[in-house]
Amino acid sequence: MHSDIKMETLRQLAEVVDTHIPFHNLLGMRVKKYDLNGLEMTVNMRTDLVGNIHQNILHGGVTASVLDVVGGFTAFAGLVDSRDDWSIDELKSRVKTLSTIDLRIDYLRPGRGETFTGTGSVIRAGNRVSVCRMELHNEQGDHIAFGTGTYMVG
Repeated sequence: MHSDIKMETLRQLAEVVDTHIPFHNLLGMRVKKYDLNGLEMTVNMRTDLVGNIHQNILHGGVTASVLDVVGGFTAFAGLVDSRDDWSIDELKSRVKTLSTIDLRIDYLRPGRGETFTGTGSVIRAGNRVSVCRMELHNEQGDHIAFGTGTYMVG
């Protein structure tokens, strides 16, 4: 599978992640970049995402959700990049079973900000299980949380 086919696969998947998953739409998650290095996703602060009304900060569940989505699709990018002989049908089959095995979130500071960006990187890309590290920052670059996730990729 050539690099352009890999990128087209991820482009198509980014469209699904960005517009067709109801929970992502509910939270207002938006894909900013998706390539072989991973997924970058944003969510804008809204009053219905506040978890602490006294401090006006992002709900920890939103933080965890963004990091989980980033981790899962970063793991899938690692899978796509792991071989050059994937068929499109194999990848379509595998993305249907993409799921979280384990997720750990460390909250570093309150979720203050207007726009939060989640990024991820692959720690280990396996044929069936992959591990990723994810980070969430606000628009000022403050590190809000990080996570480690283990994902079923096949």
